[in-house]
Formats: sequence, structure tokens, C-alpha cells
Amino acid sequence: MYDVIDICRYMIVYCNIKNYAISNLKLQKLLYFIQAIFLCEEKKPCFDDEIEAWEFGPVVPRAYYEYRHCGGMSIFPDYISFDGYDENKISKKHRTHINIIIDEFSGFTASDLVEITHNQDPWIEAYQSVNNIITKESLEKYFNEEYR
Repeated sequence: MYDVIDICRYMIVYCNIKNYAISNLKLQKLLYFIQAIFLCEEKKPCFDDEIEAWEFGPVVPRAYYEYRHCGGMSIFPDYISFDGYDENKISKKHRTHINIIIDEFSGFTASDLVEITHNQDPWIEAYQSVNNIITKESLEKYFNEEYR
């Protein structure tokens, strides 16, 4: 299991190398899909942080607050702290999984991803609940049923 900030830093660097736009909003949605795929494929979470159902879709609060200063703009490595960052903290196999997910969603805008996640049971159920947590169990169940 990885630190979600290391995953974010890796994603931001990868997106910038590939010339993909990556705003905080899009970053949050990609974290949701990455967590879902890890739960289904690896049978374990990518990161331990909870995902919450916010108005504009799934959000990992710690990651959101780390990059909120970028607003709705694309996040560039120049704008963030890389103290202690090393892509090798993430295994090559897992970096490949993350790259595939990012590549698959690269053509979607952040708004597209908000709409997609708003139509998925994990967000719908959590948004209507008291604590707004999108559980790892609900993600794994939904994605195993929908995409298998």
C-alpha cells in the first residue's frame, strides 16, 4: 500500500510527460478509479486514505487539500513540493497499472469524470449516507460486477 501523496506526485509527473491535463478535480476522479482497479486486480487497496463522496464526485481529502492551491488549473510539477518524492516508491508493476488507467481516461475532461462517477453506485450510495465514505468494499463490489 502506498502513500496517496506519492501516488498523486507520480500521476502529476506522468500526466505532464504525456501532455495530459491534470487538475485537482481530475486527479481526484483518477484516484477513485485507481483505487477501484487495485481492489479488483490486486485484491488490496492502492492507498489507505478514505475516498469521500463530495458534491463534484469522489475526493481523497488529504490529496485534495495538498493541491487545492492550484484551483481548477492544470497541476504542473513546478507548483508542488517533491520533498522525498521517488517514483521507485511505487513498484514498476503498479506504475504500469496507474499509467494504463491514466491513459484510458486521458481523453475525458474533469467534468466528464464527474458525470461518470455521479452515475456509479459507490458515489450515489455514499453521497446519500451520513459519513459520505465510499467504502473500499463498495468500490470492489461495483467494479467487479460492472466490469467483469
